[in-house]
Amino acid sequence: MSASDMSKSGYVKKETMLIVSLIALVAGFLGGVVFTVYKSGPDSVVLTPPPQPGPVARQQENPVQKRNVTPAKAQAIFNLEREVAENPGNVMAWINLGNTYFDANQPEKAIKAYNRSLELNPNNGDVWTDLGVMYRRAGRPHEAISAFERSIGVDPGHQESRFNKGIVFLIDLKDVDSALKVWEELLEIAPDAQGPDGSPLREIVEKVKMDSK
Repeated sequence: MSASDMSKSGYVKKETMLIVSLIALVAGFLGGVVFTVYKSGPDSVVLTPPPQPGPVARQQENPVQKRNVTPAKAQAIFNLEREVAENPGNVMAWINLGNTYFDANQPEKAIKAYNRSLELNPNNGDVWTDLGVMYRRAGRPHEAISAFERSIGVDPGHQESRFNKGIVFLIDLKDVDSALKVWEELLEIAPDAQGPDGSPLREIVEKVKMDSK
């Protein structure tokens, strides 16, 4: 996710200053710290034909093209949608579909694909993390928190989920105390934990404490 996505325009207040002080950190969240996603409703799969070469294709209003998806990615989406339609029990196909939609910035479709994969195998902490990222990108922070907590339940040492959970508390829910609690718990199990930009999490925590006073 880009820094501009996370920042809030308007008058400056304490919450905004917290965002500014962590803008480099926030830029990494859901961009590199988290993983992948794609699309296809769990109960009804709609196959999206890939764009065809030639001048006619450029005139078509393909919904995938509208989202600035490259032809190669559109083809991958089409192939994966066809695979899950034919083999709905293929967990990896659902995960890969979710990952592709993640990369194509189609969070709602990614959410559906990830949820279907988790219905088949709920013990994948990475997928729960990606799902949380997509919920956050879709403007559903509370569901993002729940997804990160499920990831932690599967894998208590999952650092990305703990880190991202703190980001959602801090940036989206403006709950500084909860964010600090989450990150301090992370530091207990991983004292050398770092943010996406390589900044020591311990320093980030101290910075947030100082800025929130």
